[in-house]
Amino acid sequence: MTLKIYGIAASRAVRPLWVAEEMGLRYEHIAQRYQGGATHTPGFLALNPNGHIPVVDDDGIIVWESMACALYLARRFGADQSDSIAPHTHREEAESLRWTFWTVTELEKDALTVLMHRLAMPAEQRKSELAEAAEKRLAAPLRVLEQHLQACTYVAGERFTVADVTVASVVNWARPATALMGSLPRTQEWLLACLARPAYARAKAMGV
Repeated sequence: MTLKIYGIAASRAVRPLWVAEEMGLRYEHIAQRYQGGATHTPGFLALNPNGHIPVVDDDGIIVWESMACALYLARRFGADQSDSIAPHTHREEAESLRWTFWTVTELEKDALTVLMHRLAMPAEQRKSELAEAAEKRLAAPLRVLEQHLQACTYVAGERFTVADVTVASVVNWARPATALMGSLPRTQEWLLACLARPAYARAKAMGV
């Protein structure tokens, strides 16, 4: 059996790559890029007809959508391992699901806008008004996360789980909003702890 993960770390593929590294999985990394129509070839569209990365191929079981890939890998390979980042209780499972879906609906779009218009895009293409509007919208949901993290060390409780991977991978995009993030000390502390993990560094090295 060969587990394959398609995508590069400079994309949403960092999520399943991070999970795989946290869990010490043996996998083949296929550094599939998205530029220049690379994800719209017939071969890749046979894996993901949407033409996006990442894709996980677990011996013929195909998973796409980055959050689904991350949650799948944790459950598939870690459910029976006491030291894995997979949820081990119904409470951890519930927390992982709700905060992952919350991140997609409440954070991702605006966090990506902040990243692009504060940092990632060439300076002449950035629009500060778009970043400012996104930061204002992010303030309310990030306060929800801040309050949650006042009561627990990690998103799903007192240990690092896949929920921290999924949420941190998006909150990280908002870091260029320095004033906003500075108003969220517990969130910043948690995020920096997540990003300091060796598995994250290994995942980030998987192609740019």
